[in-house]
Amino acid sequence: MFPMPDAAIATPAAPVRHPLAWVPTLYLAQGLPFYAVALVAGLMFKSLGVPNEQIARWTGVLGLAWVFKALWSPFLELARSKKRLVVLFQLAGGLSLAAVALALQLPAWFGVAIALLALVSVASATHDIAADGLYIASLSARQQAAYAGWQGAFFNGAKFLSLGGLVILAGYLETRIGTAGAWTAVFGLLGAGLAALGLYHAWALPGALNVPPEATSARAIAATLVNVVKAFFAKDGIWLAILFIILFRAAEGQIQTIGPLFLRDARTVGGLGLTTAEVGAVYGTAGTVAFLAGSIVGGYFTAWIGLKRAMPLLILAMNLPNLVFYYLSAAQPESLTVVAVALGAEMFGYGFGFVGVILFIMQVVASGKYQTAHYALGTGFMQLGFVLFKVVSGDIQQALGYRSFFLWVLACALPVLVLSCFVRLESAEKAVSAS
Repeated sequence: MFPMPDAAIATPAAPVRHPLAWVPTLYLAQGLPFYAVALVAGLMFKSLGVPNEQIARWTGVLGLAWVFKALWSPFLELARSKKRLVVLFQLAGGLSLAAVALALQLPAWFGVAIALLALVSVASATHDIAADGLYIASLSARQQAAYAGWQGAFFNGAKFLSLGGLVILAGYLETRIGTAGAWTAVFGLLGAGLAALGLYHAWALPGALNVPPEATSARAIAATLVNVVKAFFAKDGIWLAILFIILFRAAEGQIQTIGPLFLRDARTVGGLGLTTAEVGAVYGTAGTVAFLAGSIVGGYFTAWIGLKRAMPLLILAMNLPNLVFYYLSAAQPESLTVVAVALGAEMFGYGFGFVGVILFIMQVVASGKYQTAHYALGTGFMQLGFVLFKVVSGDIQQALGYRSFFLWVLACALPVLVLSCFVRLESAEKAVSAS
């Protein structure tokens, strides 16, 4: 979102219903299509026999919608109603997910499914902008802080529901109605669920209206966008900061893509040979809980010692647990409990370390004028780092094999660790006050 007049910020529209009637479901609706594209689709393609490199490449490209969403976010201010935007893109995303389910029955199903998932991605990224804007406009500053925890809980609850519950369901159905039928049912449920949330929100959401922006035409808004982007790239040390942000997610983008495929692949090719349901159990349940716990602990730890002192430890915490994948590829354990414990450690470290890049963008990169807009641009580069390494991860894994690939991923942590010694880790305002 881009800056609005002070009057708009000072007088948020009063919500018609209690925030708990819509905040949790709003962020559940934000998470469902994101995880459907980022994680569930990859497991579906794996079950349907698509090679790893194609899965990584195409699901990575689909993530570009979240990279560039900041560039069209100011134009949404021209719409009269934030609520209508939210409901519209929830319904559009739900219909597109349902269409993916139908596409699996077509001869050219893969190309059609990718095209429909692209629609889901654009609708979801645009919905994120409208949903966050509605949240800000409908709640006071005190309420925004009070219900922030519900945002994260239900956004990640969508991961628990989709990667855990629905993937487990897919594994159950694969043995009974076949692979294509199982995933048709899963994406049909995803589409129906998101559409149902859209219909519910047509009733439950507060009717916050967009305050007319200072720039009232698309051309004037585009000019404002140019000024915001220029100010962003004029920041001191911005290019080093961007490189740091992109490289921060180098290992993660590869592990989060190839890890689930490694768990599914046959032992004869270096995988663990787990079923779809078993992957859902270890990644979508134990892994998700560990990630949430790591995120909470990482936040308190960084608040305790400060971002500058914590950053090297956060980088190590995010990457060293990836050793568990090398262990799994070398030891090939057959116990699902061992696999679950190992992945729990990896996801805890990922959640713990991920705090570092978020706070770096929030406190360092986005500080100063246009803070909200610059935060959106910073998180766009963060997503770009994830996508760039996700896209090539399948080709690298195919060239190296699983065991050497996981060593390569560990090596990807070294550049960002070195950069942390040179990049500025405090806002310009804090640096001035400290001197």
